[in-house]
Amino acid sequence: MTTEGTTVEGGLDEPTRLEPVQGSLDLAQPEDRHTRADWEREAATVLRKARRMSDDDPDDRVWDTLTRTTLDGIALPPLGTPDLLEGLQTSGRPTRAGDWDIRSHLAAGEAEAVNEEALGDLEGGVTSLWLEAGPDTDFDALLKGVFLDLAPVVLQAPAGDEAATATAFLTWAGDLELHPATNLGLPAFDAQAAEAARAAGVRAFVVDATTVHDRGGSDAQELGWAMARAATYLRAATDAGLSVADAAGLVEVRLAVTDEQFTSIAKLRAARRLWARVQELSGSEPGPVPMALHAVTSRPMMTRYDPWVNMLRTTVAAFSAGVGGADAVTVLPFDSALGRPDLFGRRIARNTSHLLISESHVARVADPAGGSYAVEKLTDDLAVAAWAVLGELEDGADLDAAIADVVAARDKQVATRKRPLTGLSEFPHLAETLPAREGAGLGVRSYGASFEALRDDPPAAHVFLATLGPVAAHTARATFATNLFAAGGVAVDVAGATDGVDALVAAYDGQAVVCLAGSDAAYAEWGEAAAAALREAGATHVVIAGKATGYSDDSCAMGVDALEFLTRTREALA
Repeated sequence: MTTEGTTVEGGLDEPTRLEPVQGSLDLAQPEDRHTRADWEREAATVLRKARRMSDDDPDDRVWDTLTRTTLDGIALPPLGTPDLLEGLQTSGRPTRAGDWDIRSHLAAGEAEAVNEEALGDLEGGVTSLWLEAGPDTDFDALLKGVFLDLAPVVLQAPAGDEAATATAFLTWAGDLELHPATNLGLPAFDAQAAEAARAAGVRAFVVDATTVHDRGGSDAQELGWAMARAATYLRAATDAGLSVADAAGLVEVRLAVTDEQFTSIAKLRAARRLWARVQELSGSEPGPVPMALHAVTSRPMMTRYDPWVNMLRTTVAAFSAGVGGADAVTVLPFDSALGRPDLFGRRIARNTSHLLISESHVARVADPAGGSYAVEKLTDDLAVAAWAVLGELEDGADLDAAIADVVAARDKQVATRKRPLTGLSEFPHLAETLPAREGAGLGVRSYGASFEALRDDPPAAHVFLATLGPVAAHTARATFATNLFAAGGVAVDVAGATDGVDALVAAYDGQAVVCLAGSDAAYAEWGEAAAAALREAGATHVVIAGKATGYSDDSCAMGVDALEFLTRTREALA
């Protein structure tokens, strides 16, 4: 058998001899190699067809057209290229070896019921428990049947009760052997708790930066706050007589990961770089202690409507956490936004990690993103931006004001659907039946809160969708308008195919708001006559799907501020 460049002699049942390779080992033939200019030319052709570039624009304009900017002002180019790493010293590579710790979250509740959830998760393959508990928690009932030497427990107590809860837990545990990744969950340094944790061979503190993320903060703000809190912790610990290394070994950092895959990967890599730098500046000897990093799928990215899409969001987030090197990963169940997750939601959540680890083998590679020009550059950019936030916080900057600016910018992107939310602002399903869950949801403001508020209070009146011409002529704009109205909880009554003003008026049923949907040719031919006839029949507010006209009261097209448009429409319906 002969292949290009390699000769293999011998049959399947005979010893095989490989002759020395002759020629090139290049993976691409000369005709398959392309330059940067070639890519720019092809990309420009596509963008001109989509009318995102004009014929007069140079081909290299594609970089400006396709580059996105994060809420931290970091540019995300469409391609990762070698020049991105010029002058950079990449760092922040994962230290985890093998599978990550699959950590389930158990909200506060009746101890026996929570214990049942815990045992179900552990039997289903969860490897640690994140428990909401208090100083009066019945740990006998809560942790009955849990082998604490095998399954780490991370405590989360109500604000102000953390120290008392940690004391209660250690008192209850007594001489039990605890897994070294067990964490008492204190948010700030406490000398007595540190000594107790060291005596028990466990961790004591959690720097929970998801609190910043849950308030709407950006990635750099979340990282910067985490490092500011960690620096404060190290100062207090060393003042109490601990070495930097001993203090660093007692703390775990918790960060959020979202369905924005590359920024989440880069955020975890940047966190390790920042933590190492903080320790270096604190005089850690003999060197920085690796970060214990717990990644949690984002709460505010979850939606209450079409919650099944949350499975997709959390899968991407969990993948990002694994690739980014998180030591422990918590996938929040898809139905968490509706209330206390049921058994199915919990099973899907833990199986997300199982599939990524056991079937996709994500954990088999130490640093899957290592060497990626785009990810390495984004890691550096995020680390630099977060370090700047850390400096500002050290100087007394107002983080709340900075977060408010980010929230406003994100809300604008959501409103204009530049940051689409599938099942909520895009492709909503008005007739869906939401699964019923007990208790409250996640307790955070979701990214789609404004759209959810509209869906919570749908108007009784419908919009009349006045479709001009045959289905082939109006279907694109009719579909666009129908989805846009549905995002605000507004249902439509569709006229169907109409061949003139009389047929359109015959289908009209007295709705106050009508929306014309047709081709530009149909608008030019009989759009104004249709609007006039519908007004005479009783319509008080005419919308046109497409560019605004002199005979319409409003218009809707790509890029419209959907929230403002839907608010105006609902007011007209009222």
